[in-house]
Amino acid sequence: MPNELAGVNLKHPQFTGFLTKRSAWLKDWRKRYFILKGNKLYFCKSVDADPHGVIDLSKCQTIKSADDVTHKKHSLEIVTTDSTYYMYADTEKEKDDWIGAIGRAIVHSSLRDSDSD
Repeated sequence: MPNELAGVNLKHPQFTGFLTKRSAWLKDWRKRYFILKGNKLYFCKSVDADPHGVIDLSKCQTIKSADDVTHKKHSLEIVTTDSTYYMYADTEKEKDDWIGAIGRAIVHSSLRDSDSD
């Protein structure tokens, strides 16, 4: 199956870094490289790999800490109209940085959407 995300332009992202993400199917945890660009959060198996998944932040309903849900430190939860994603950072600061960056992307996206009305 060809990767539909191969070749997507990821130059000049707003934020990048590693998070450990819970697999949607197997429910195990895997370290992934995340790239925040516009209202999309891409994830890759490594820094130089093509993205193999994307979270559409224009569909995001909430983003918040989730240590109590995952029982893992520095966890966050992204709830979209399609799915719920769990991931955790290595430090509390990294988690807070990600929540801030994603929150800004959501606000920026909603401002763009309201401008087009």
